[in-house]
Amino acid sequence: MSLDVDVATLNVRAPVARSAIAEIARRTLRAEGVRDALISVTFVSAAAIARLNRTHLGHAGATDVISFQFSRPRRSDPVIGDVYICPEIARRNAAERNTGTPEEIARLVIHGVLHVLGYAHPEDHRRESSRMWRRQEQLLRRWARSKKGERSP
Repeated sequence: MSLDVDVATLNVRAPVARSAIAEIARRTLRAEGVRDALISVTFVSAAAIARLNRTHLGHAGATDVISFQFSRPRRSDPVIGDVYICPEIARRNAAERNTGTPEEIARLVIHGVLHVLGYAHPEDHRRESSRMWRRQEQLLRRWARSKKGERSP
């Protein structure tokens, strides 16, 4: 059993170290009770994520994160998924939220991994009050505390 996370960049600069991104993804998987997973996290340009958004989701324009969950024939099979993040959109989100880009990148990694695990949220005003969003923010707070050297509950 292992939690394998690969982090790549496609002609963009990741604003957080690859090792930190991988650890955020692994922490999210562990927090959700996952013991066996293969996850890729790829940082892409706004143009690239807009193409993914149009091709796979039928939406126009760039977005911050897109995830793909692969089916597991048996529950004992590893969780497999891909997460694509656009740092350009993440920077915009961070400015709108009045937070730092590293925190927003961590939020998007957690968000993407939760989608891979089957979490979903509404696309309307209820998004940030959804079960998924609350779990995401709880895990983000844990990550922030761990960065500061505080104990997590």
